[in-house]
Amino acid sequence: MANRNVPNPAPVLIAGVQMVSSPRVGDNLAQAGRLVAEAAAQGARLVVLPEYFPIIGLTDGDKFKVRETDGAGPIQDFLAETAVKHGIWLVGGSIPLAARDPAKVLNSSVVYDPQGQRVARYDKIHLFGFQKGQERYDEAASIEPGSQPVAFTTPFGRVGLSICYDLRFPELYRSLGPVDLILVPAAFTETTGRAHWEVLLRARAIENQCYVLAVGQGGRHENGRETHGNSMIVDPWGTVLDRKQKGPGLVLAPLDPAFIAEVRANLPALRHRVL
Repeated sequence: MANRNVPNPAPVLIAGVQMVSSPRVGDNLAQAGRLVAEAAAQGARLVVLPEYFPIIGLTDGDKFKVRETDGAGPIQDFLAETAVKHGIWLVGGSIPLAARDPAKVLNSSVVYDPQGQRVARYDKIHLFGFQKGQERYDEAASIEPGSQPVAFTTPFGRVGLSICYDLRFPELYRSLGPVDLILVPAAFTETTGRAHWEVLLRARAIENQCYVLAVGQGGRHENGRETHGNSMIVDPWGTVLDRKQKGPGLVLAPLDPAFIAEVRANLPALRHRVL
């Protein structure tokens, strides 16, 4: 039962930036900057960019050309400076970082606070593999998997990190313990996204009794790939609060700690767990 003597924090606006990233990092950073500024102008205090927001190349090898060392590079500088400029929590959905294996990269989500300090980094654990007809993906061929689940704390709640294919593995989120918000930056394919994206997002929100902010790449890329988009914010009851189907743009909605507490008090499923 929620403690009625301690008031819950006020609702806070959160936002996701949907993109259709190109092979050109400069163009992508410029577009991300414009959309983040728009979200901040509307009052968002936490803004999330999609998976591979700085580049979706013509080939898988293009991401190797722009990979950065951990903590240094123009993409990470952009994120830190943008967080400071707007006084927001900013999540770089994912960027390519140098891995231990020189033939691979890490697919990493990096988080900056309003002072521009990096407060968290999550390396994608589950690597997508899919083959149906001529459509084929094998992330393990070029990405080194992470191994550590990551959450971070903000003034408005505890936030769990994940990337795209991680969405299919509910045990990842359970391993974080209770969180107020789950982030899912993604580049879901149109084939798998059309079938599974929304139902998985709503399930993760319902079973963890928290908000889910899922923001994707959404459209036809220059390499011919079509990403699903359909970025959305889902509340702890499984209700979709905002949605952006295709193309660049924003999703925005309030994260309400009082509603989280109400849902968990009315239906204490997290306390009923036996495993």
